[in-house]
Amino acid sequence: MEANKPAYESIDAYIASFPPEVQDVLQALRRVIKEAAPEATEKISYQMPTFALEGNLVYFAAYKKHIGFYPTSSGIAAFQHELEAYKVSKGTVQIPLGQPMPYELITRIVKHRVAANLEKAASKRAKKAGK
Repeated sequence: MEANKPAYESIDAYIASFPPEVQDVLQALRRVIKEAAPEATEKISYQMPTFALEGNLVYFAAYKKHIGFYPTSSGIAAFQHELEAYKVSKGTVQIPLGQPMPYELITRIVKHRVAANLEKAASKRAKKAGK
């Protein structure tokens, strides 16, 4: 980690480090993710707000000109056609600040990630039980 970057202890501390207008967007995004994955726990991972349920679900982060949403490569792949309006890489969506956040799409992506993580965990448990 870079020496000049703060080490965040919580999502609240992370969000508080941004200007009020960005805090509002981050709090709304956090709320949408919580509603889509109510069983998930919050943590900081890779110095970003992270939601986890049977492994990491999604991460998000604020930058100078965009919000980064990280639903892993499976989240990107499952919704690639709906994400065409955004800059996308293997596991990242960049949503420009000043544009409406696609909260409904984010909700669906998070629910997809929850289902994928739960299925993967159940499969692992079944394999373990079968040994």
